[in-house]
Amino acid sequence: MAGGGRAGDGGLSGSVDIDTLPHDRLNANDLARLRELFDAEYFAEFGAWDPDRPYGYAPHDVHIIARLGAAVVGHVGWARRTIGVGTAEIVVAGVGGVLISRHARRQRAGARLLAHAALSMKDAGGIEYGYLGWRDEVVAFYESCGWRRISAAEHSIDRAGRPVLQPPGPPLLTLALDPKPRSWPAGTIDLRGRAW
Repeated sequence: MAGGGRAGDGGLSGSVDIDTLPHDRLNANDLARLRELFDAEYFAEFGAWDPDRPYGYAPHDVHIIARLGAAVVGHVGWARRTIGVGTAEIVVAGVGGVLISRHARRQRAGARLLAHAALSMKDAGGIEYGYLGWRDEVVAFYESCGWRRISAAEHSIDRAGRPVLQPPGPPLLTLALDPKPRSWPAGTIDLRGRAW
């Protein structure tokens, strides 16, 4: 689930540390702290967070976690997938689960998390683009972090497991990971699974 959270007050006392962990290396404490972060934001609307199918979206291969002391105050997740775009195939890192605790907002924690996520995608090798879709109100934030908005229809599997076609319009964003990327192809995007 991509995002950016709602505006909040509060500030940080201390410094935020950022870790990058493969999904299979999350320990029980990591999972408990991530559950606290997500449930504080989304429990009333979506129920309990499940790391293997977060709110019905695709799970993440890699988690970028912001910590303030023992607390998890931010998260970005991504997963490698080959998607179809028109007649082309592109290997993407599908990004979701972007969330900053209200205690860490307005402190550039989100920008730092996205920068760490981009580095981890590049370090993984063989991924051409980061890819995400979300709300109009957070597009400016992602664009300030180097993401580009594109317009295309998008096939995916929805949160209930049904195939859906989203017409062009809602924000889709890409982040070129190669210094000399090929142009994003024209055509309908087929995520070949659930969104992140």
